[in-house]
Amino acid sequence: MSFTLATWNINSVRLRAGLVERLMREEAPDVLCLQECKSPVDKIPMDGFAALGYSHMIARGQKGYNGVAILSKRPIEDIGDKDFAGLGHARHVAGQLDNGVVIHNFYVPAGGDVPDRSQNEKFGQKLDYLTDMRDWFRAEPPQRAILVGDLNIAPREDDVWSHKQLLKVVSHTPIEVEHLAETQAAGGWVDITRKDIPDGLLYSWWSYRARDWSAADKGRRLDHVWATSDIAGSAHSSRILRDVRGWDDPAKPSDHAPVFATFDL
Repeated sequence: MSFTLATWNINSVRLRAGLVERLMREEAPDVLCLQECKSPVDKIPMDGFAALGYSHMIARGQKGYNGVAILSKRPIEDIGDKDFAGLGHARHVAGQLDNGVVIHNFYVPAGGDVPDRSQNEKFGQKLDYLTDMRDWFRAEPPQRAILVGDLNIAPREDDVWSHKQLLKVVSHTPIEVEHLAETQAAGGWVDITRKDIPDGLLYSWWSYRARDWSAADKGRRLDHVWATSDIAGSAHSSRILRDVRGWDDPAKPSDHAPVFATFDL
């Protein structure tokens, strides 16, 4: 049985519901994981999504900030969430599909602007969040699982437009990359996007600050699809829909592009 999964930081699911529906119509992933929904769960506009076949949802939300949701055409069981680093934020939710595969949807803290926890509390929270993720995966090794989301770290040199210029910029600093690598190793996670697209510059986020984001092309790969090693071999057809970053919308597009992968399970 084959299913396609997408992950997308939507930067307000209510404000950009039209973009979500467009992606559903044009690309029709079986499962769509959203981050930074910025909405209480009961305010997520499910009627429009259900009309397009996405009748199943599990989510965690809060007003105006954070928030994660898994929208699915297939039945999915809510199997809980974790409050990593004790932040009290809606940043994780997990669901199990009818084929037994577990999907974790994460929105890792961005970490603020200063990459020093002694000067910037948010950076410390980000590192602590990743440490808690690592420790959980060590204590409870995942199996038949997929992890997706905005992890807010571009780990490889070719995941950013300039490795040298971003070494001291939050999202690509060595300490963040090290924490992410430890988290990945703890769960035996395989980076599916880079398994399928092993070489070359690859981005999923472009700043709103760029006057012409596409021409400047100063992107970072912050959004990820991982799978445990027992099912990673079934994954294929990874892609990042760069054009979605430029979709015209009255609310302007999200600064992230959706990342796709297909699994034959």
